[in-house]
Amino acid sequence: MKRLSLLSSLAVLFLLALPAWGQSLWQDGASLYADQRPKRVGDIVTVVVNERTNTKDEAKTDVTKDNNHQVDDGTGILDFIRGFGMSSTSDMEADASTERTHRLQTQITCLVTEVLPTGNLVIEGVRDIRTNAETLKLHLRGVIRPQDVTPNNTIGSDNVANAELFVEGKGTLSRVQRPGLLTQLLQAIF
Repeated sequence: MKRLSLLSSLAVLFLLALPAWGQSLWQDGASLYADQRPKRVGDIVTVVVNERTNTKDEAKTDVTKDNNHQVDDGTGILDFIRGFGMSSTSDMEADASTERTHRLQTQITCLVTEVLPTGNLVIEGVRDIRTNAETLKLHLRGVIRPQDVTPNNTIGSDNVANAELFVEGKGTLSRVQRPGLLTQLLQAIF
């Protein structure tokens, strides 16, 4: 019995001498009340892209040109010249129309690359999407106000100032849709 109590006492003393290994649920710098919106270079924000463009161009041209030239009969020593006349008329009409509609819906996560003196943030993000043999590359750059970022760290693309949004495709479909070399040459000439 004495032996058991001696071993128990030693075990308790040994356990008390060990450092505590418990981990806290608290993270340094985290706050339940602090604003988590981006404010420094390197912070991340997700842009919800919902862009739609509708363009319609129309042109109409009407051109008419008349030319009349007359030469009278010669007189004096030039009486052998006979009178002759020449006239020409040229009419041209042209109509052209182009209509395009684009729609882009996606999300792209961007990094804050610069903090402007006004407190606004320059953001930039790139996303590559690969399906089958096609690669679609999205590139977004613009300026946002931190107060426009929602609590879930997103912002709509309509709130991005000076937005530059590039969508570029590479692959089988892009190659098929590109005009051939001869067509490109003729378009450059005419």
